[in-house]
Amino acid sequence: MALSELYETGKTKDRKYKQVCKNKKLADGYIRVVKIMCEVESTEDLKPFSFLHYEKLKHQHDEPRSSVRLVNGMVERLLFVETEDGIEVELLEIDSTHYGNKK
Repeated sequence: MALSELYETGKTKDRKYKQVCKNKKLADGYIRVVKIMCEVESTEDLKPFSFLHYEKLKHQHDEPRSSVRLVNGMVERLLFVETEDGIEVELLEIDSTHYGNKK
């Protein structure tokens, strides 16, 4: 999976994440966020990390998603699915349109 590869090596060949690989700030932010998510026991434990801007997304028709910001001051967010077993997260995508990308 491309996001696992990005976390483990800092890069991926998947074209979908080309922007993240080119931007060292985004790649480092992604790795930092995943490390934090691996260390906490539940998503409630993400709230003290205010720079993550953790939130459960509203208006999700299929499965409810949550998001955290990759880099403070940037719009790119990591979207994931929470489970009842805690913070077993299934990484879904990195989204730069959450607040409307005005670039």
